[in-house]
Amino acid sequence: MILQFASRTTDSLEHIWEDYVMKRVAGTFLVAVYLVTIVVIEINRQGWLPAPFNTLPTNHFYAVEIAFTVLLFTEVVSLVLGLTRSFSRSIGIQLEILSLILLRDTFKQFTYFSEPLVWEQVSYSLAPMVADAVGSLTLFVIIAFYYRLHRSRQITRDEGDQVQFIAFKKLTALGLLVVFAAIGLIDLVRLVSGQPTFPFFETFYTVLIFTDVLMVLLSLRYSIDFAVTFRNFGYSVVTVFIRLTLIAPTIIGVLMAVGTGLFALALTLAYNRSGLLMMKAATRETHRVAEP
Repeated sequence: MILQFASRTTDSLEHIWEDYVMKRVAGTFLVAVYLVTIVVIEINRQGWLPAPFNTLPTNHFYAVEIAFTVLLFTEVVSLVLGLTRSFSRSIGIQLEILSLILLRDTFKQFTYFSEPLVWEQVSYSLAPMVADAVGSLTLFVIIAFYYRLHRSRQITRDEGDQVQFIAFKKLTALGLLVVFAAIGLIDLVRLVSGQPTFPFFETFYTVLIFTDVLMVLLSLRYSIDFAVTFRNFGYSVVTVFIRLTLIAPTIIGVLMAVGTGLFALALTLAYNRSGLLMMKAATRETHRVAEP
């Protein structure tokens, strides 16, 4: 009963999100957020905002950071809903989010500069800005190769088990969506009340690590094949590396991000090659044992 409810709810949310929000609303909303933020910042620069709103930023580049952050929120929702389709696909979305975070951090450096820009200020931040930009581009290329190698296969040949496994994934995704909303709501309340907010994406990726491990353990109910188990636990390690990347210093974080993408790429390539060979060998062995 619970699995059926979770499946229907998740399917409805995914349909609304992908077919209505992302295709029709998201772009317009992002443009509106960007333009409104610029206007509000300019009004505050002129000293026209009353207290307590006059504590808002006065640097126009905050508008870019806020727009990027809202875009990342939409990608996180797509990631959560993507858990219902393919574990490997969700890893691809995680890498996409990481590449966007690196791009956002490039623009974030501008929020520390005065307006108009002064080279003496920019020169000190040039190295981390270039590192973030190059790291994001490198990760973009890695993601393209990752999707090219990506192969989606059922975890079990039993149709009933496959349906049940997908239902469990939808229940997990629904729970993660609730956690995502709770983290955002708590952060919003703390922001409005003047309290320090939690690092949202770091907190979310911490929760995602436990979710990935849960998904792997659930998959063991339907398949104990070594290649599949190794690949799925390897993808969980990718999430761990992404989490560490978010708290590392800029240069180290960029190197870890690129290394994480290469690890996911190598894991997928190894699974596609050796994993299939191992499964075929196991199938032949099973047939050989079954022969009289």
